[in-house]
This record gives sequence, structure tokens and C-alpha cells, in this order.
Amino acid sequence: MTQSRRMSLIEAITNVAVGYALAVVTQIVAFPWFDLHPSLGENLALGGVFVGISLLRSYALRRLFERWR
Repeated sequence: MTQSRRMSLIEAITNVAVGYALAVVTQIVAFPWFDLHPSLGENLALGGVFVGISLLRSYALRRLFERWR
């Protein structure tokens, strides 16, 4: 059974949302190890940039694999 475009998008959004939360927490923990001290807002903004890229990547790969299937 193939996955619809809508479900591919919902899956990608869910995947990216979980990844975003993990990334921000990881940044908050790991950045001080490298003597980087961004504010919470800066961490959220930086995470947001990567969320956009990750969402596009995840959706595109899902559609590519669905096409190959």
C-alpha cells in the first residue's frame, strides 16, 4: 500500500517536530561544552533554521522512495 502525499507530509512534520525538540535540548546541553552560550531564543531560532531544511529533506526523500516503490 502506498502512502498518500498528505500522510507523507504529516509523517515528515511529526518527525521534524520531535527532531526539533531533541535538537534544541541537545544544543542547550552541548553548546556550553564548546564555550558557546546562546540564549534560549537564539537556540530556538537556530533550531528553526534546521527544522525548515529537515522538513523539506524528509518530505522529498519520502516522496522519492514512494516513487521508486
